[in-house]
Amino acid sequence: MPTLLYLLSMNQYKKYFPWLKSFLFNGAIATTASLSVVAAISGNSVFAALQNSPKNVVDEAWQIVNREYVDRNFNQVDWLATRQELLSRNYTSNEQAYEAIREALEPLGDPYTRFLDPENFQVLTNQTAGELSGVGIRLEVNEETKNLSIVEPLDNSPASKAGLQSGDVIEEIDGKSTQGMELKEASSLIRGEVGTSIILKISRQGATPFDVTLTRAQIELPSVRYSLKQEDQMQVGYISLDEFSSHAAEQMRRAIRDLNQEDVDAYVLDLRNNPGGLLHASIDIARMWLEQGSIVSTVDRIGGKQEFSANQTSLTNLPLVVLVNEDSASASEILTGALKDNQRATVIGTQTFGKAAVQSVHPLSDGSGLAVTVSRYYPPSGIDITKRGITPDIKLGLTQSQKRLLQNKPELIATKNDPQYQRALEILEGEVAPKLILEPTVEPIGVR
Repeated sequence: MPTLLYLLSMNQYKKYFPWLKSFLFNGAIATTASLSVVAAISGNSVFAALQNSPKNVVDEAWQIVNREYVDRNFNQVDWLATRQELLSRNYTSNEQAYEAIREALEPLGDPYTRFLDPENFQVLTNQTAGELSGVGIRLEVNEETKNLSIVEPLDNSPASKAGLQSGDVIEEIDGKSTQGMELKEASSLIRGEVGTSIILKISRQGATPFDVTLTRAQIELPSVRYSLKQEDQMQVGYISLDEFSSHAAEQMRRAIRDLNQEDVDAYVLDLRNNPGGLLHASIDIARMWLEQGSIVSTVDRIGGKQEFSANQTSLTNLPLVVLVNEDSASASEILTGALKDNQRATVIGTQTFGKAAVQSVHPLSDGSGLAVTVSRYYPPSGIDITKRGITPDIKLGLTQSQKRLLQNKPELIATKNDPQYQRALEILEGEVAPKLILEPTVEPIGVR
């Protein structure tokens, strides 16, 4: 199974986990299969002693870092001595082992090489997979009424097919009242294995409460949202990319092709608050916008360099503006850097996050996981963007009140209430206007 390389900023937890916990899912995808080989200790008795104990997970994590970490000097840490110290301890619980792993990783000085307990590892793998098993509803607990409400059903999900709507209130889950129930508890009750069923009691304004039986299924999460916007004389294809999941490239391809059929004049690609995702997804998506030129290069622990370039498979050459902010990170910065450095797009917004590290994510034997930095990446300019980020062509930030407005009312994003989007339109108008000038109409001879 191929290794999945992740580009995720630390602000992923601000965005992914609260957002994901409002979805109802269960299960994970397979990522890098990497069970450790106990190579530094001889003797079957020692190996047997490690099996079926928290110490086994500790050594698995040590082995992965020892084998893959990008800095072969381990930030001047004696990594072999670290192993001896870790295996000299007695662990009476998984939690003790988890804490020991976190303590061992801290001296490496790399916030992206990190341990994930089973719950957070499950969330991460579901998110980057771009799919989940469940009924496909996004929930919230109303702050005033404390009702458990449906924010939206996902397209083609069991919930949408059953006719559930935004604003519906879930009164009961399999007969259990949701009054006063926290979101986490509701998610725990609703999630389950594919093929199993659940009964929700729904109340809807103007209707008598009714029961709905839903059968859990595998659902593809939307990473891409797009729409055709008529802006004066210009037709703009607006595409928002939330994350670089395993389905993001195919969703982006579908978005561009659909909008091309609508005869758009230009595009706005919104990468604001996009924390990253899979390396290959960022490369695939860059190739949809870029006909030729370098996209990104990576350098591993032994100095091995790998370069990725466009391959003449772009889907459009229409004018393009990319929107970014301080939470556009990792894979977002790869895509932004490629489009900017090749002068394919105008970048508008604020300085990006500044994460130039690539992680490999490994499952451990007890369901937990480990993300380890395996390489550094560089945009076509060759500049190290670590803690610097990418500088937009046009710097334009939002005030706190503007940020709050767009956060509280996301329907106002990419409207006149969105200054960065409005600035994008101004740029595009300058590029598109000459093409919109109509030629004089000549009346055919003999036609009146």
